[in-house]
Amino acid sequence: MNFKNITKPAASKIIIVAGLIFIAVFCFATGSGNRPVQKSPVPADINLVKNHLTALTQIPEFRNHKNIDQLNAIADYIKLDFSKYGDSTTFQEYNVEGKIYKNVITSFGTENKKRIIIGAHYDVCGDQQGADDNATGVTALLELARMLKGQKLNYRIDLVAYTLEEPPYFRTENMGSHIHAQYLKDHNIDVYGMASVEMIGYFKDEKNSQSYPLGILSWVYGNKGDFITLVKKFGAGDFVNNFRTQFKEANQIKTETFTAPKFVKGTDFSDHLNYWKFGYSALMITDTSFFRNKNYHQTTDTVETLDLPRMTKVIDGIFLSLIHMK
Repeated sequence: MNFKNITKPAASKIIIVAGLIFIAVFCFATGSGNRPVQKSPVPADINLVKNHLTALTQIPEFRNHKNIDQLNAIADYIKLDFSKYGDSTTFQEYNVEGKIYKNVITSFGTENKKRIIIGAHYDVCGDQQGADDNATGVTALLELARMLKGQKLNYRIDLVAYTLEEPPYFRTENMGSHIHAQYLKDHNIDVYGMASVEMIGYFKDEKNSQSYPLGILSWVYGNKGDFITLVKKFGAGDFVNNFRTQFKEANQIKTETFTAPKFVKGTDFSDHLNYWKFGYSALMITDTSFFRNKNYHQTTDTVETLDLPRMTKVIDGIFLSLIHMK
């Protein structure tokens, strides 16, 4: 997730939109109520989660765009693990300034035509481990691959690990997610929707551990960073609404939905922005990044700061949403 080169909206825009958001969150941000907690047929394994996080962060070099050999080693690691479970697993390679970068894709339910994309970027910003940003998202993909094997699915599921989400390539056509989304569009592939898994491992129960792009939102969500967020835009589309319903029905973890225009800070700070660009229904699953995790893009973003039990519950929620998707 990137937090650089962001254009701040005009003050008048904020005032107008604040009212819209305030209404929207009351319409869409509903708690679990009295829903039962669904039991997953294949729960996420916290030990495997920790092993993957270690493999992605405890490496000779940082996995940024400059260290192409290290990025390729991580891509190989992801592909090797994906290959154990997926119907098919491939690299999507492309050239940037004379260097070859790779997305890694594995597919399930390939007998189905319409597909769902679950994506997460594996690169980091600068010289840091990037445990929450975004080893957590990639670990979710790796666990989902294991969990999805052998499941009866109503849609084809493509798990995609992206390269080059971070600066200097954020918001450029060199983002791995842009390359992937454009490929889908150019080849008229039937896509139901996309979910970006972006920072899902940092939770805090202390008061004032959560901030927001607009202070008014604390009236709705509270000031504790104890929830996972589904971020979507107005007019999000059928997939997003369906996924949101299934995720909340799964009731694995406290969940909030944030609906806002794209220019509200943080709303499009991940790979889903490229699927929005090509007209696909897409959302972001996130712990809210820098609005909660002050280790964002810092050397302190390490595995030791993460809440692995709650992170595994996020993965369970995604899995249950996918297998129950109508």
